[in-house]
Amino acid sequence: MTQIDQHKIRRLFRTGVTAYDKELACPGYVLFSPLYGNNTYLMALDGTFVHQWEHEHVPGLYGYLTPQNTLFYSAKVQDRTWDIFPIWRLFKGGLLQEYDWEGNLIWEHTHEFIHHDARKMDHGGAIYLSLEEVPPALAKQVQGGIQVDDLPMWADVIIEVDKDGNKIWEWHAIDHLDVTTEIIAPNVPRWEWTHGNAVVPLDNDRVMISMRNTSTVGIIDKKSGSFVWKIGDELLGGQHDPSMLPNGNMLLFDNGIYRTHDWLTHSKVLEINPQTNQVEWEYEDAPVWDFYSPTVSGAQRLPNGNTLITEGTTGRLFQVTPSGQLVWEFVNPQFNINPRDWEVNMIFRGTHYMREDLPF
Repeated sequence: MTQIDQHKIRRLFRTGVTAYDKELACPGYVLFSPLYGNNTYLMALDGTFVHQWEHEHVPGLYGYLTPQNTLFYSAKVQDRTWDIFPIWRLFKGGLLQEYDWEGNLIWEHTHEFIHHDARKMDHGGAIYLSLEEVPPALAKQVQGGIQVDDLPMWADVIIEVDKDGNKIWEWHAIDHLDVTTEIIAPNVPRWEWTHGNAVVPLDNDRVMISMRNTSTVGIIDKKSGSFVWKIGDELLGGQHDPSMLPNGNMLLFDNGIYRTHDWLTHSKVLEINPQTNQVEWEYEDAPVWDFYSPTVSGAQRLPNGNTLITEGTTGRLFQVTPSGQLVWEFVNPQFNINPRDWEVNMIFRGTHYMREDLPF
């Protein structure tokens, strides 16, 4: 990319805090790790950075604060898997780390196929997304996608380890997916069957997974490995960041890039009732194409009923009220070079914290 092109990109953005309604915005702080940078920041809503952690490795892809006030962080490391397929290096992790408030490393775990998402568990270990190669005979049966080369197909594995790094549970997508229903979106290369991007521990020994390539979110019973609930491309279009709300509904960011039931490509934030699979709340912009992030991104319901949205491709974090009114907005001013030599200000996921959630 030329210097002129880089300046052109920067002219497209107003950066920093671009909107702030102090009466309607949910107060607090936002944590984010700019992709391909070496810092995680805790920011007040006025744009002041009140705390930061400096990392040896760039995000792979984000970090969040635990209830113990530690930073749980996924790091990207370059290893022998770096080139297993062309886009792998963009979302590969490989290293999980936990830091105390002062930035001291207090725990880490390495697995070369860690990617996208990992969560610290109450037992001191972690649960995370990994990969394995799909057997060739099975890969031939998987429907959909674009055959662009002769590289192998990969699918997700969920792994849970204890505090000492010992594996205590695992789940293999290839053992539980149906080739007749789990169909790759038509505009996706067939390097991956599933492309998991979120793994969320739930109560009653369950775990939720988001599989972007098939536009599927499912809840797995850990004892049997079977899905107890699932929703797919009849509603979703390449989603990120599902979370369960106190009312029993599920909130997620629907990127829209793989949506087959809408004629205009755009993103939405959806609140879905799992009992009915109906949308009970949604956010989209007007015109709809003004809100679109084809990759990364997320959504978080806040204590006052607002929703924090990460429009990750453009590095935009913003709050909306239940009626959809924008009451706070921040655009990441830090641009870094990604593994494809693109200059980006992307954020995988931002997380909001109330003052009482923090140790200062």
